[in-house]
Parts: sequence; structure tokens; C-alpha cells
Amino acid sequence: MTLPTHNLLGRWSIPVFLSLGVLLGSFVLVARASNAVSYFSNQATTCLNCHVMTNAYATWRHGSHARVASCNDCHVPHGNPVATYAFKAMDGGRHSYVFTLRNEPEVLRLSEGAVPVVEDNCVRCHADQWLMIRLADSEERTCWSCHHNIHGDVRSLSATPNARRPTLPSAGLFDNPDRMEDPSP
Repeated sequence: MTLPTHNLLGRWSIPVFLSLGVLLGSFVLVARASNAVSYFSNQATTCLNCHVMTNAYATWRHGSHARVASCNDCHVPHGNPVATYAFKAMDGGRHSYVFTLRNEPEVLRLSEGAVPVVEDNCVRCHADQWLMIRLADSEERTCWSCHHNIHGDVRSLSATPNARRPTLPSAGLFDNPDRMEDPSP
């Protein structure tokens, strides 16, 4: 015996389409609130989507690397586009999980998987410096073992509660990444 298809489809169509609509709407809402499209860009201001990155952004912006490199130049692999976006997805997913659940550590440090990526990028950009090449062969030391002030002094997130930080951009796409307010008085 065969069941009439139109009755079965009619009975389940409203709950199925309603559920799909709620899922799609939730996805669009989360994507918009998290400024998800910005993560496909190479803009340093994307890192400001997480408030705990404002100190790192401010120290980068006023340091020597701001003139020659963005966050992705140092923190993402450059071997091929698949590796780049796979790393961004995995590391970004971990960041989203940690920051959404408010599990960020008191002092931000590179994850175990990010250490070789950043080290390779340091050597890639500074390979013309003899000392860098010599130290790159050492697995006991990273570049930031000596150059620990790349993002300023390492402090806890609460060490400077009244610090002036750049104003966060709106949750839209960044039309002008330089519209940040200068944090200096």
C-alpha cells in the first residue's frame, strides 16, 4: 500500500520550512553580529572584533610592523591559500569559542599550533638578516624569546583597566580601516 505523497508533504512542510527558516535566520544573525565576512579580509581592524585584542592592535599600530605588515602577515601561514584559510578557520574557530564563552586567559599567548606559523613568518620576512637565519635553526628559541616587545610589554588583560583604547569600528564591513581614533592623549 502506498501513502499519498501530498498528505505527507503537507503535514510536514510547515514544521520543516519553519525550522529551516529559524536555522537560516539564526545563522545570518550570528554572521552579522560577529562580522564574519571581515575574517576573509586582510584588514588588521578585523582583530578588533574581539575586545581583548585592542591592546595588541594599539601596540601593533604604533610599532614598526604597522608600516610593513598586517596581523595576517605574521599570524597566518603563507604556503598556499588552502593552508591559509584552513588555519584561519581552525584558529578563528578556537578564538570564537574561547572569547564567546569568556575563557580567555589573563595573558594572551600563541597557541601551540600558532607558534611554528609565527616563527616561520618571522624568518620569511627577516631572512636577509644573518642572525635571524642562525637562530632559526634552533628549536629551543623563538624569535620573540628576545624580541618580546613586538606587541609592547606582556601584561594581563586587567593590568591597565583605564587604558585608552582605539574605538571599535561598527559591526559593518570596514570602508576605511584608518578611521580609528588615536589612543594617545
